[in-house]
Amino acid sequence: MDRLVCPPWVGYLLLNPLRKLLENPDKILGRFVREGMTVLEPGCGMGYFTLPLARMVGPKGRVVAVEIQGKMLSVLERRARKAGLLVRIELRHAGAEGLGVEDLSGQVDFAAALHMVHEMPHQSAFFGEVWKALKPGGRLLVVEPRGHVSQHQFEQTVAAAEKIGFKPEAMSSKVGGRESLLTKPPA
Repeated sequence: MDRLVCPPWVGYLLLNPLRKLLENPDKILGRFVREGMTVLEPGCGMGYFTLPLARMVGPKGRVVAVEIQGKMLSVLERRARKAGLLVRIELRHAGAEGLGVEDLSGQVDFAAALHMVHEMPHQSAFFGEVWKALKPGGRLLVVEPRGHVSQHQFEQTVAAAEKIGFKPEAMSSKVGGRESLLTKPPA
C-alpha cells in the first residue's frame, strides 16, 4: 500500500504558495463549505487544503483531517498550531484497515477527497466509509489530477461511488483536474 502513497518530501513541494495560482483552496472549496460545518478531509497531507477549510468552518465548525503518514500529520499539526487553527482541526492517523471514522456516522456535512482517491487500494471501501460518515444530503467533492488519473480511471472511480449510493450533482464551474460532486441523497 505504501508504494501508492505520495512520499512526505512531496508534501513540502505541495505547500508552495505559488500553487494558489493554479489551485486556490478558497475558490475550490468556498462554495461548498460554510461556518459551523463538520468537514472530512481524507488524505490531508501537510494541510494545503486543511488550514483554509478550518478558516471556512469558523470557530463552531471542525475539520477532521485523516492521513496515513505520521510525518504528514506532524507537519500539519505544527502548521495548524502556528496559524492558531488547531482547535478546529481533529487529526486522525488512518490505518491499513480504513480511515478510522466510524464514530462520525451521520455527522459530516461535506467531505473533500482531493488528489487522493487514486491512491486508495479499495475505492469501494473508501466510498463506503465516507458514505457512512456523511449526513443525509451531505456532499463529497472528488478531485483527481489529470497527470495521474486518466478519464477512464476517473469514470471508474465515480462508478464505484455511485454503486455505494452517491448521486452525481452538476457543478456550476470546474475546479481543476478531474472532478465530481457527489451527494448522499436525503433519507
